[in-house]
Amino acid sequence: MRLFLLRLFFVVALPALLVALWWLASDGSTNVYWPPLRTILRTFPDVWTSERLRSDLVPSVLRLLAGYAAAAVGGVALGTVIGSYRRVRAVCEPVLEFLRAVPPPVLVPVIMLFAGIGDTMKIAVIASGCVWPILLNTVEGVRAVDSVMAETARSYGITGLARLRSVVLRAASPQIFAGLRQALSIGIILMVISEMFAASNGLGFTIVQFQRSFAIPDMWTGILVLGLLGFLLSVVFQLVERRVLGWYHGLRAVSRRSP
Repeated sequence: MRLFLLRLFFVVALPALLVALWWLASDGSTNVYWPPLRTILRTFPDVWTSERLRSDLVPSVLRLLAGYAAAAVGGVALGTVIGSYRRVRAVCEPVLEFLRAVPPPVLVPVIMLFAGIGDTMKIAVIASGCVWPILLNTVEGVRAVDSVMAETARSYGITGLARLRSVVLRAASPQIFAGLRQALSIGIILMVISEMFAASNGLGFTIVQFQRSFAIPDMWTGILVLGLLGFLLSVVFQLVERRVLGWYHGLRAVSRRSP
């Protein structure tokens, strides 16, 4: 219990300190672009009503989840194949390095030509950016599978899907989750960017509309919503990760306690 309270303190302390510093630094501000935090917080409930949450926040989250899920499935599947076969890796590596170097926001106009300006375009933009950390971490995780473990599984007749599920993906899962964590933050950024192009709803669209109409406190409330969304998704991800990788964290704890 004491350890839990200590962790909770460290989780809450820094955000509370930053909010206090923001409050003090902006308290006497008369700059229209830098309103006091108390003004932003007073505006928040008037702007983010239940109707606006349904019309802007929910579509953004659904697009993010769809693009993230597509990137996760595609990245893990392709990364497993590339990481498992040396010849496939030798052929694909130059192409992957070229495509990875292209910033996903640059692809927005190109994707719009093929996918239009609807939700398909936004999901494709999110997936195109999220797939790279997942794919590359999966490749490295599969490549790093212990050869002794692989040979032991083969000697016991564990082959095919059983070997893939119980040996390869299980051993690579810590690195796969590292890629998934990186992709989540990239997905939030691309979600906002994609909604700034030919959109009619979403967090990115709403924040830009507030900025264009010089509703600056309203714009800041949208930024706060984005921050809260990122924090909540990070907490959910950590809970899922700890459940799925419970065996891995247990092994690390044992190795730290051992002399």
